[in-house]
Amino acid sequence: MSLDKSIRDQYRVVIGLEVHAQLLTESKLFCSDSTSFGASPNTHISPISLGHPGTLPKLNKKAVDYAIKMGLACECKITEENIFARKNYFYPDLPKGYQVTQDKAPICVGGKVWIKAKGETEEKAIALNRIHMEEDAGKSIHTEDASDTLVDYNRAGVPLIEIVTEPDLRSADEAYAFLTEVRRLVRYLEICDGNMEEGSLRCDANVSVMLKDAKEYGSKVEVKNMNSIRNVHRAIEHEAERLILLLEQGKKIISETRDFDAATGTTSSLRNKEELNDYRYFPEPDLSPLIVDEAWIKEIKARMPALPRELQQKFIEKYGIPEYDAQVLTDNKGIALYFDALCQETSNYKSASNWIMGTVKSYLNEHNIGIDQFSISPKKLGGLIQLVDAGKVSNTVANQQIFIEMLKSKEADAETIAVEANLLQESSSDSIQPIIDEVIKDMADKVKEYKSGRKGLIGLFVGEVMKRSKGKADPKKTNELLQQTLK
Repeated sequence: MSLDKSIRDQYRVVIGLEVHAQLLTESKLFCSDSTSFGASPNTHISPISLGHPGTLPKLNKKAVDYAIKMGLACECKITEENIFARKNYFYPDLPKGYQVTQDKAPICVGGKVWIKAKGETEEKAIALNRIHMEEDAGKSIHTEDASDTLVDYNRAGVPLIEIVTEPDLRSADEAYAFLTEVRRLVRYLEICDGNMEEGSLRCDANVSVMLKDAKEYGSKVEVKNMNSIRNVHRAIEHEAERLILLLEQGKKIISETRDFDAATGTTSSLRNKEELNDYRYFPEPDLSPLIVDEAWIKEIKARMPALPRELQQKFIEKYGIPEYDAQVLTDNKGIALYFDALCQETSNYKSASNWIMGTVKSYLNEHNIGIDQFSISPKKLGGLIQLVDAGKVSNTVANQQIFIEMLKSKEADAETIAVEANLLQESSSDSIQPIIDEVIKDMADKVKEYKSGRKGLIGLFVGEVMKRSKGKADPKKTNELLQQTLK
């Protein structure tokens, strides 16, 4: 499906997202069953999570702490008196026949998430409607021949927050940026691992289209079952074009829920909105109102970490690094904090950024480890940067030799390694000039070409001197002496 750009440009896409984040508590929202992922089916269950008669729920305080954390990070208003409700519907993976959630009194109201979509130069605030707490359902597993459905209740009762936006998003790129930022936030706050493939972060998208001069939103469809941020982008792109095509053909848009097929990049109808159950919300009689007072909020505020947007602004304004560098460095909390610590050990902030984005991240990726498992401390890496800045070793030697030795030795610093391995750069004319003389003698034909106007060959001569000196010759000094000698 492909629309002519002139037709597409006549329409505005309107998107609202509902994002579920599984909270990283050790136990479920209303009982002590384990929440760990990957256990054998139906082993993390109990009479409470299965909703046996006579059982009573008890609220997990850590889950509430995590919900408040997310609310503060998104500048929400924290609700003082929280009421839980029963959302009634019947499905095999819902053992109690209802889900305990928040309806009229969500714990976080309003708020916003700042994004910068691909190709945009300005940030945009995406307004939130609410963030509320609820328990997860179990998981239905359909057999290959589709004759049976198996049910795993391990996930039933796992605590969730649902982040609901206003219909503020206007493109698949903005939705991609929003989800990326939400994932970054929950990971910084350490309240969710953000893994969409394992289902700990899930997203439903409400999509509609309208002519750009229209006053009212069009009929919306809800798209489900997108297991990656990229697939959310693909699904929205497909659905926007499908809806515009329907309108262009004079057809009516049916308000429905649709399923996304990652293999084909298309959606198909699951059910009409008119077919949805009446959830018959009513207050959960087994749970007292939850009171969140100012003291509780202040306690959580005092333990809030620096957030990615704050660190990004700090890195740009205080350390003077490019915006791109700041974005890359703050994608991961551990790397951002390591960079911040490294900048206390060197004043060459751009070099520090280059080292982390280049050599360090390559090493981490190659060995599939996180920065918390990286053996070189910020102090020692700062020492290596200072060694290069002082002209004592070349950047090549620092990267290819000293850095490797520092990974092997937990004790030795960069300068000690450089001295012991005889890697300190020679910057005196007396040590470099004899090598230059040899190179000029051995490359007489190239010298003729250089003197006849091919000045670019100076790089060839510098490289040969560096090679013969085993990287010890100071490149800057070598360049100066070569130009004097070749006059």
